[in-house]
Amino acid sequence: MKQKVALMAAFAMFSMGAFAQKSDRPGGVKPGLIGFQINALDFNTIESFRDSSSNSRKITKLGDMSHGLSVTYYKGITRHLDFSTRLSGAFHDYKKDRGETSTQTGFGVEFEPTLILRAFENSSWISPYINAGVGIGYYSKKTAAYIPAGIGFQFNLGTNNYIMLQSNYRATLKKEILKDHLAFSVGFMAKIGPDQPKVVPPPPPPVVYDRDNDGVMDSVDRCPDVAGLASLQGCPDRDGDGIADIDDKCPDVAGIAKYDGCPIPDTDGDGINDEEDKCPTVKGLARYQGCPIPDTDGDGVNDEEDKCPTRPGPVENQGCPVIAKEVIEKINFAAKNVFYSTGSFKLLPKSFKSLDEVARLMKEDPSLMLDIDGHTDSQGSDESNQVLSENRAKSVKDYLIKKGVEENRLKATGYGETKPIADNKTAAGRAKNRRTEMTVRNY
Repeated sequence: MKQKVALMAAFAMFSMGAFAQKSDRPGGVKPGLIGFQINALDFNTIESFRDSSSNSRKITKLGDMSHGLSVTYYKGITRHLDFSTRLSGAFHDYKKDRGETSTQTGFGVEFEPTLILRAFENSSWISPYINAGVGIGYYSKKTAAYIPAGIGFQFNLGTNNYIMLQSNYRATLKKEILKDHLAFSVGFMAKIGPDQPKVVPPPPPPVVYDRDNDGVMDSVDRCPDVAGLASLQGCPDRDGDGIADIDDKCPDVAGIAKYDGCPIPDTDGDGINDEEDKCPTVKGLARYQGCPIPDTDGDGVNDEEDKCPTRPGPVENQGCPVIAKEVIEKINFAAKNVFYSTGSFKLLPKSFKSLDEVARLMKEDPSLMLDIDGHTDSQGSDESNQVLSENRAKSVKDYLIKKGVEENRLKATGYGETKPIADNKTAAGRAKNRRTEMTVRNY
């Protein structure tokens, strides 16, 4: 049996060598090509062969595979090495592969750049190749990367048109999202745009009297004793800016005609030329079109560092107004007078007066925001304490919303027993740890 396989392989290699004979078809480095492929994805064969407990290993039939389409861009790097990037779409029940319940066929989108190493040049009728790359896909709301590697055959149809047959093994980098699988494709590649016409060299120039031998007759040469360019009437252009040196005020620095051959000036030296600089005499940044970072409220803190760019405030408060000490004290006092039913997140009526005062202060100053933090002692489980602290903080938030404070100005967070301020081993310490904290801020 082994001898038969070896004989068949040798015959296949001989056949490929025969087909690989060069033809009059285009060769060299492959130009830019656009291609379309029909794809078949096999997610079952690999699993069948990996399952050591199964005796029914079999190859999936084409009709049982998942199918899709691709669009590919090809570009040659050398005579034997090409680069391709492929965008593909395929229908497959990816959720089922992940063990999720699905009611409809899934859809996957993939982006796959690869390198292709061919055995023969493009001018060959047929050329086997190997390919490898990296891919990333979006599979029914999940993203996964994979490594594709495989073999293929390129068939040259002439005038930079090709048929490509390819078979890949795709090794997933996220097995919980995408299984290892096989990918097969057949496609057609065609050159982008028309072929370039052959360049016909112009006839040799007639023999003329040319003192500086620059190809420009002395009768029309503005610089007859210095070799120059025909486009500049025989004058040189040292800086290559298209302005003859005799007309260039900056002959050694490339410039433009508007400034007599000199570069566009940058008066303030900020790297942005005056034509694009809205503040040409003051150093600035490109993202502000050459102007300094603005300070909208004029408080000395620029808008990029100012947490309140439209309200003046000191730098130590990140550009925001300082909250009155009286307001902070009243809210801190109110936080110490928030009470709940034992083991519950229901607010007791004796809390209402303090919370009403907080609501009043918040409504008087719409710039204020409030962080409400719930804390418990260590009695009970971590999970129950966490839930209780979250619900207590939310109860305060809901009360303030009910009193007319906008929800987007309030943030409720529960910390459970994770931030004690006293010893949980004593009753007094536990009482201190069962608390609600309120922190007012304006950014």
